[in-house]
Amino acid sequence: MAFHTKDKDAYQRLNYLYQAAHCVLSQTPENVELARFYCFTQKTIARRLVLRQDPSVKRQLCKKCCSLLIPGVTATTRQRRKKHKTRFTVVKCLSCGQSKMLLNNPDYCLWVDRPEAQMEQQKQPDSSPSLKKTPKDTTPDGTVSSKPSGTQSTAST
Repeated sequence: MAFHTKDKDAYQRLNYLYQAAHCVLSQTPENVELARFYCFTQKTIARRLVLRQDPSVKRQLCKKCCSLLIPGVTATTRQRRKKHKTRFTVVKCLSCGQSKMLLNNPDYCLWVDRPEAQMEQQKQPDSSPSLKKTPKDTTPDGTVSSKPSGTQSTAST
């Protein structure tokens, strides 16, 4: 996906904050507040600049407290089944208790991953030179007549 050059710096900053939150939690799992601050800053920057984040990033953030959801550290993960067919992954935040239900469908494809969503794949209009249209005042042999093509009214008062 090609980004504008003005948004490149913002996406790099969002990526840095996301990686910093992961790094803080991997080194000291008790330091949840600093990781939450990084995630909150990331979310506010994306909202202020109206930038879209990858769905995998949004799934790992708690919508209520902006905590990074890492199974076993800041969240619990359970597999649930409804109506004997559909399976869900339930992720529960340990800080605020908010839970997310994510559908487990191996055939599901995100819109971002579909070929019609990619700008490079979309069909561009044909840029071949168009045929010149003959003007209405032109005769079939290509000469332009001096008379206008419309009928003239010769009524005099």
